[in-house]
Amino acid sequence: MQRTTIGTVSSEVDWAAPDGSWASSAARRRNMQAIRSRDTKPEWLIRRLVHARGLRYRVSARPIPDLRRTADLVFRPVKVAVFVDGCYWHGCPEHYVPPRTNSGYWSEKVLRNVKRDRETDQRLSDEGWIVLRFWEHEQSEACADKITATVLERRSGTGFR
Repeated sequence: MQRTTIGTVSSEVDWAAPDGSWASSAARRRNMQAIRSRDTKPEWLIRRLVHARGLRYRVSARPIPDLRRTADLVFRPVKVAVFVDGCYWHGCPEHYVPPRTNSGYWSEKVLRNVKRDRETDQRLSDEGWIVLRFWEHEQSEACADKITATVLERRSGTGFR
C-alpha cells in the first residue's frame, strides 16, 4: 500500500472503505478523523473567560464517575456541568443543515446525539447537577457570564464551597 506524507501526517492512498462503512472515501475518512471532540475554539474561548474570572474547573471530565459521557467544563464541588455543543453534531435549530451525501446515516447520527444529550441532562439533573448547554455560535462572553453566575450562586446559596 502506498503512503503519502503531508507535513507530519501520513495517509494511505489505496484506502478502501470496509463493507457497511460510513466513510465513502479516504479523503472523507481523513476529514472526519480530524474533527475535534474536545478543545474546540468555542470551548477554548469560554474556558479562557471563565478562568480569567477566577473559577477553576475540570476539562472534558465525567461529572459522575459511572456516566460514560464527558462535559466540557465540570465544577464538581458545586455540581455544575457545562456543554458547548457543535451546531452540526447536536442539531442546532438555527444552523443544522442536513447533509447531501449519505444523509440517512448522518441525520440518524445527529438524532442519536440529541437523544443522548437529553438523557445526559436528565441523568445529571436526577443526581442534583445543574446542566448548562451552549451552542458553538453563542457569544463566549454571554456564556461565561451565565457559567460564572451559576457557579457563584451555587457556592453561596447552598453551602457549596
